Amino acid sequence: MGVEEAGRAGGGGKKLALASIGFADVRVGAAGGAGFREDLLEVGLPLPGPKGDGDLAVRLPDVGAAVRNFLRNREVAEFVSGAMAGAMTKAVLAPLETIRTRMVVGVGSKHIFGSFVEIIEQNGWQGLWAGNTINMLRIIPTQAIELGTFECVKRSMASAQEKWKEDGCPKIQLGNLKIELPFHLLSPIAIGGAAAGIASTLACHPLEVLKDRMTVNREAYPSIAIAFNKIYRTDGIGGLYAGLCPTLVGMLPYSTCYYFMYETIKISYCRTQKKKSLSRPELLVIGALSGLTASTISFPLEVARKRLMVGAIQGKCPPHMIAALAEVVQEEGLKGLFRGWAASSLKVMPTSGVTWMFYEAWKDILLAPRLHV
Repeated sequence: MGVEEAGRAGGGGKKLALASIGFADVRVGAAGGAGFREDLLEVGLPLPGPKGDGDLAVRLPDVGAAVRNFLRNREVAEFVSGAMAGAMTKAVLAPLETIRTRMVVGVGSKHIFGSFVEIIEQNGWQGLWAGNTINMLRIIPTQAIELGTFECVKRSMASAQEKWKEDGCPKIQLGNLKIELPFHLLSPIAIGGAAAGIASTLACHPLEVLKDRMTVNREAYPSIAIAFNKIYRTDGIGGLYAGLCPTLVGMLPYSTCYYFMYETIKISYCRTQKKKSLSRPELLVIGALSGLTASTISFPLEVARKRLMVGAIQGKCPPHMIAALAEVVQEEGLKGLFRGWAASSLKVMPTSGVTWMFYEAWKDILLAPRLHV
């Protein structure tokens, strides 16, 4: 929108009003200058006078343009896309998360439908969304950090490998012996997936602990503030990081496999079908398969992690991950390591598929100008 002159002769010159507003093509500097700025907003006001043939230009920051320029940054757009995808997915699939958590930690029925009926009878429909507030607060930063970190580390690793091909890989010198580190053999996708899991876990683990406590025992932990105070008074800061070690151990194979499977299947499918991009249903299916595979591989570690995180509620908390796994095998046999796997798959598959579908959609929206360059 160009800047129009205000208060020309015959316009009266006494009416104080906005003459024009310019956004993307506002000219700044002296008249006849060559520069344009996208982050300035120019407002023209008529100068008072007998003829009203002058105007006064006032330049203000254009907040809208600044926000658009900020979101055009690839890293920012990926973090925002991850946050939006996580929030939208959890809002829809919260009941499956509630049922899955109860079955994994051994609360109530051992069957999906039985657990569903128990929740309705005890807490009504609202019980299916127990702990969903903290779940939403948890998933927004978790998904933003996880997906943003994955994309950033993957690109950085791929760029570094290209440089190593030209200049050689890093070397370690021990006396007269030089050892070349085979970093070029590592998969950027796998490294990005592992980094994503570690970063999101370290940043958001306390929120996961709060969510699980509220889901399993709503009466003892009716709100986020009460849950936080109880855990802090009882166990201190360490209580908010209960189960961190098994979480990290379980997260590494899960996150690495999850992202590796997704990227590999997507790239292979695009090559087979000779496509440059995939439809939303195709992304949904690929994401679901990736989540199912990764969850199955790491599920025993997930069982141990949940035992450690909520063990204090039941009055018996295993001292470490190995003890938690041994306890499960002793009480329920090897099948106990996969107790709740069906419920977990029922939750993981749609969650993973819907998250990737929303994530790719938001990324297309926010990065559209850059993606079509």
